[in-house]
Amino acid sequence: MAKEMMIEKWQGQVCTVSIGATKQDGGSRSHVIKVGGQNTLPFLFKEGDNPNKPVVAMEVWDTAPSDWPEELLKYYKDVAGDPVSWAQKCIKEYHANLLCLKLQGAHPDFGNKSPDQEAKLVGKLLREVPVPLIILGCGDDAKDNIMLPLCCEASKGERCLIGDAVQDNYKTLAAAVLADGHNIIAESPIDINIAKQLNILISDMGLPLDRIVINPTIGALGYGLEYAYSIMERSRLAALAGDKTVASPFICLVGQESWKAKEVKAQEAEFPNWGGASERGIAWEMVTATALLQAGADILVMRHPKAVEKIEKYISKLVKTA
Repeated sequence: MAKEMMIEKWQGQVCTVSIGATKQDGGSRSHVIKVGGQNTLPFLFKEGDNPNKPVVAMEVWDTAPSDWPEELLKYYKDVAGDPVSWAQKCIKEYHANLLCLKLQGAHPDFGNKSPDQEAKLVGKLLREVPVPLIILGCGDDAKDNIMLPLCCEASKGERCLIGDAVQDNYKTLAAAVLADGHNIIAESPIDINIAKQLNILISDMGLPLDRIVINPTIGALGYGLEYAYSIMERSRLAALAGDKTVASPFICLVGQESWKAKEVKAQEAEFPNWGGASERGIAWEMVTATALLQAGADILVMRHPKAVEKIEKYISKLVKTA
């Protein structure tokens, strides 16, 4: 008896978001990154179209990280504190096609750099590196409300992806992103209803849904990954069923969450049965990333060069065997 493959078709489609503007688009980027656009679940190529493969953005800080484990920091020790050199290293040595600039140094507890300093840095970085850019604030709402609009202005025309906007603090950033032609990251605390509501609020200000990327917030392996997976999966199913208010691509801060895990930071002498410290962090970041890819992640923000290399090969293999 012949077997018949069950094919499921969906009426909805995830929005396509373009990051970066080339000279032809009025910017100066070397290329444009497109994410989203699929009308089926991740990597189910026989059920629908996955026109844009997931991408990896390498994380760059505006200041030397003080809480990164040595096994990670040693790859950036020669450039830590110099974000332009850090970004150039990611491109030249680790072949990054997309960068994520974290303005951690603006936080009052991490250097308290001024908004003008950060805006100048954004402008300088865009002059020195050609790839599309994601810009993240410091996480202090009051500071981000002053700083991020200046960063939007400094990068006007480059179609960056800028965040994060949250439910209680989205108007200032949404207005700046709208005025200067960028895309926005809408952050929701692992909650599909808040993600939906925030997308509606931002789109009501005039920013189209195809310029919004959802940060669902995640947990790393062993720290709530399964719950994050289920929320992302439910959101994606709702989008494919036709709910346009959640039909935005996902961005996941994989490196940030993975390198906080106790299992990554622990010394070999403390837990000799856990394996080498040089391999644990890479494995933790990789496993977290692969799970989130299957949940529907479109952009993975990662830290360790070896984990990035492995995940990019994994994505290429999945796409190639389709």
